[in-house]
Amino acid sequence: MIPADQNAASQAADVILADPNSLMLGALSEYFENDPRFSLVATARSAEAFVELVLQTHVSVGVIDWTLPQMGGAKLLEILRSHETAPRIVVYGVQHGTSVARQAMAAGAAGFCSRDEPPERLLDVVHEVTQGRMVFPFLDVRELGRNPLDTLTSRERRLVELLAQGLSNKELARELDISLNTVKFHLRNVFEKLSVRSRTQAVALYYASGEAPPPAKDSA
Repeated sequence: MIPADQNAASQAADVILADPNSLMLGALSEYFENDPRFSLVATARSAEAFVELVLQTHVSVGVIDWTLPQMGGAKLLEILRSHETAPRIVVYGVQHGTSVARQAMAAGAAGFCSRDEPPERLLDVVHEVTQGRMVFPFLDVRELGRNPLDTLTSRERRLVELLAQGLSNKELARELDISLNTVKFHLRNVFEKLSVRSRTQAVALYYASGEAPPPAKDSA
């Protein structure tokens, strides 16, 4: 007969955590390590490190911050969709209305938990996902396929297009005929609307949306 504690350990779901904040990552790690439903396998502080880990180690669930450095949650989920052994993903992030949860679900996440919720709620969400369920706050299903770029004004959308071309803030100001301070103001609005933290993540989301034009072919 298998001892109860050994049997519980054998049924614990393997989890990998990813968060850019070392203090948050440490706190979350402690919660998962103290919950017998889970076995914390590894942690990461960037999207690239997380992808490398999950492709090397088979785990049940990955828990990620939506704004992970280098590529962000949307691009990360796009990459994982092409790998059959990729874990189910739970997004743990700041909620702007339902925009982040909607984007996460549309990108292929299995669950979402707001940082406004207590950590115990995150543990329950991850457990439900390990049981094969999808866990999201109330969403209007008509919006699930909505392009996040649709929330931008025409000026903000043009700004993202120029970001994708690698323009600096000064070059953006010159191209759009606006002041440098106005560029910074628009960038803050864009980052908030797209739920990203950096130019790189905004550009990654732009390409993930399918709106970016194909690369120009070199003329023969």
